[in-house]
Amino acid sequence: MTASAEDELIARYFKPLATAPGALALVDDAALLALPAGDELVVTTDAIVEGVHYLPDDPPDSIARKALRVNLSDLAAKGADPAGFVLTMALRAPTDVWLAPFARALGEDAAAFSCPLLGGDTVATPGPMMVSITAFGRIAAGTMVRRDRARAGDRVFVSGAIGDAALGLDVLKGGRAHEVLADAPQARAELIARYRVPMPRNALAGAVRAHASAGMDVSDGLAGDLAKLCAASGVSARIEVDKVPLSPAARTVRDRGGCALPALLAGGDDYEILCTVPANRGAAFRADAAAAGVPVTEIGVIVEGAGAPEFRGADGAPLVLKSLSYSHF
Repeated sequence: MTASAEDELIARYFKPLATAPGALALVDDAALLALPAGDELVVTTDAIVEGVHYLPDDPPDSIARKALRVNLSDLAAKGADPAGFVLTMALRAPTDVWLAPFARALGEDAAAFSCPLLGGDTVATPGPMMVSITAFGRIAAGTMVRRDRARAGDRVFVSGAIGDAALGLDVLKGGRAHEVLADAPQARAELIARYRVPMPRNALAGAVRAHASAGMDVSDGLAGDLAKLCAASGVSARIEVDKVPLSPAARTVRDRGGCALPALLAGGDDYEILCTVPANRGAAFRADAAAAGVPVTEIGVIVEGAGAPEFRGADGAPLVLKSLSYSHF
């Protein structure tokens, strides 16, 4: 029997990546994922769509890395270790020029993050292309870090820096950030890289699992995602905005009038970890984060109440946010 074009595509680009025994060499309609006794499976899924999550002319290798890494970020925020993923793609015109670097980068990240390809599906589309990944993580039973366990008095921490990805997109679109960084090509490149290729904080998963009371990743904007965490936990928060970590490039854009701080707090695609940590565990969390090589910053405290989190400036006055986060609808 002659193989279909789809079978040939899968065999050429993705079968070489499916080296885990449970992938069954991609010849079956399902995969097997064995778990050690006492472990639980954490499942997350995210899709990235052309024109929504990435630009049509973005390099295919960066698209592959972003597709996997946004899911790895979710696993990290739950304190889970990557176990594998399945991939679904809607392709407009499958070509070697596009698929070869896509598959190469996907394989490199799968190996780097110990998250093997287990299977998936490919379909044709006349419209925007789409890459959807469902990722699986392992975690000891009863230890997953949920959104709904933050308590008053917990300290609010965030990893890395906030706002870079939103600025990177603005640079790519020729916006105000692009203009104010006309003499700073390195800063522009750094911001673009943060938008195109997130850095999931999987190295921090162990510290989150050991110390955090609640957690999630920052995908739609720090302000909005914090509001979601607080709503799930039935609490509120007080954030000191001057403590929110910004990269040197983001500070340059802000200081040159290329963006306002509220836009950075609401910008999406950061894929940093937002978590709450009991006050008596803060020092241990910082120490474990430092040992993992991931910078973390305490930016506020969880408080009683059901209102939206409050963001305060250096003078103590509330900062008015017109928008909390990116929304698809």
